[in-house]
Amino acid sequence: MFKRHLWLPLMLLFLTNAGAQSPVEYTVDFPNAVHHEAEISIRYTDLPAQALELRISRSSPGRYAIHEFAKNVYRVRAVDARGNALKITRPNPYQWDIAEHDGTVIVSYTLFADRAGGTYSGIDLTHAHLNIPATFMWARGLTERPILVTFKLASGSDWKVATQLKPTDKALTFAAPNLYYFMDSPIELSAFTLREWPVTSADRDLTMRLALHHDGSEAEADAYAEMAKRVVYEQEAIYGELPQYDFGTYTFLADYLPHVSGDGMEHRNSTIIASRRSLRDGALRNLGTLAHEFFHAWNVERIRPRSLEPFDFEEANMSGELWFAEGFTSYYTPLTLQRAGLTTIDAFARSLSRAVDFVANAPGRNYFSPVEMSMQAPFVDAASSIDPTNRDNTFISYYTYGMVTGLALDLSIRTSFPSKSLDDLMREMWVRHGKPEKPYTNEDIRSALATITEDADFANDFFAKFIFGRELADFQKLLAAAGLALRPTNPGAATLGSLRLRFNEGKATLMTPTLIGSPLYEAGLDRGDEIVELAGKALSEQSQYDAILATHQPGDQIQVKFWQRGSLREATLTFAEDAELEIVPYEQTTLPLTPKMNRFRQQWLGTKAKTRLPALRNYCPACSREFAFPQQFCYFDGERLHFTKKDVSK
Repeated sequence: MFKRHLWLPLMLLFLTNAGAQSPVEYTVDFPNAVHHEAEISIRYTDLPAQALELRISRSSPGRYAIHEFAKNVYRVRAVDARGNALKITRPNPYQWDIAEHDGTVIVSYTLFADRAGGTYSGIDLTHAHLNIPATFMWARGLTERPILVTFKLASGSDWKVATQLKPTDKALTFAAPNLYYFMDSPIELSAFTLREWPVTSADRDLTMRLALHHDGSEAEADAYAEMAKRVVYEQEAIYGELPQYDFGTYTFLADYLPHVSGDGMEHRNSTIIASRRSLRDGALRNLGTLAHEFFHAWNVERIRPRSLEPFDFEEANMSGELWFAEGFTSYYTPLTLQRAGLTTIDAFARSLSRAVDFVANAPGRNYFSPVEMSMQAPFVDAASSIDPTNRDNTFISYYTYGMVTGLALDLSIRTSFPSKSLDDLMREMWVRHGKPEKPYTNEDIRSALATITEDADFANDFFAKFIFGRELADFQKLLAAAGLALRPTNPGAATLGSLRLRFNEGKATLMTPTLIGSPLYEAGLDRGDEIVELAGKALSEQSQYDAILATHQPGDQIQVKFWQRGSLREATLTFAEDAELEIVPYEQTTLPLTPKMNRFRQQWLGTKAKTRLPALRNYCPACSREFAFPQQFCYFDGERLHFTKKDVSK
């Protein structure tokens, strides 16, 4: 377990470490990339006269579960300064010990990597996508040593290197001040397309970089970079400034290829974004991930929960603040796109609908508060298990729960304190905890809320009900202030509950757990049960099930026959009313959108960016054409982002 330096500038670290300790030198080669292997060596010098304890991490920054990266490491060997083989022992599955050496140890091993995403590494002939904890061994007791990593590329290779690591005067060699910074610095080696643009924030000149590894066109890359600029400026406006990136740059490492794993992961001065969606087919969804991860440059990378300090690379990491760190970030993701003019009010309302509906109807809200849901992360954040769980009934993602909580708090502040908003809370947390890099607790958030509202009772009440408690805010009232209606999606429709059926030989098998309170749950059916007769009819296909639903009303009763673990059972089902909710603008209802509502909506959803980007030639990934216009409109048709000369969303 080791800790990042929260207050010591990184350049000072470089100067201090460079003069005090010999660096750890990594070399990475890819002679068998076609089969997803890398050959890695580490050179340690000036070692103390004690055993060298080498580890592979079990967890990764931004993830909270155990991942067991050691399973992909093999052919481990070690020699001393003269090339003599050294004895290696294994005290546990994650560690290699070298008890006797001459002060120099050169370790080498093979890494298998075939999952390019936000946590693992992926190597093939197109690229090497390296997440550091999944790739590199490290040594206990040497975590404060500076690090150099050098890449060997095949002759004639067109690969380049994109990373937040500091370049050196030696080609293909990069530096980190210590192991923690190295662990937080993903690397992309490929023939990526690079887009750069300068920004000035708080009198600091910075550079934004988009390293885009994709199979699309240059025009698509240009259009995507222009959209990314709008995200950067909108999020800068929330906090009032960009962070002080350690080497003056922030890098988006974006892999949009059919063979990667969809994911995103924040880092101090960079982010990994991986998606199987191309820019042609999924620009806006990809941009949503970019917006989410970039928001983390403030919220979690610098505004950091105390519960994650120090981050333990050898164990799972639990935090009760993920509703804020991840959930509020999820709330600002669609809000950023809306403020940047990249989505319509209809699309924004749909994004809120999914989250509010899920939280309002999920039985998990009866079990855990947002704080308690956050603590479940080690069991659900890319964690794996083979035994069935009851999480369909007991868990709500802290991303979704926190997003809905952020929406409730933002609208509550705006309605009760018209000159304030959630943006003010985020700025207060930035000033108190982000800029000085002083870790926070839930109590610190409550204190900041009391400060910006100047109302401790409001802050205490909100936290008691919606953060530590399990209550649901009055979203119908809150959303109405912005001319948004919360209403049933299918009023009066009958339902037996949310379920997925597999039809085979006249039987319908329940493929998912039945939810607490649903008709199927109350009748005693559960996952794996086989329905052989419903309302006196056999079920051979989905249309038959849908027809039964369509001919009944809430409160109607029917009989169901089903096999349950070897026994044929019969029960009575009572139809419930479909509780699914949706959020729609008043313009789609008979309700009037008043000038007051429209002003509230604009104050909430209108652009906040101080930097106004000029009219640009835009490329539509969906329509495959370019055109210029003074005002940008676009819409998302469910799969593709469209730029148009007029608003066609209505």
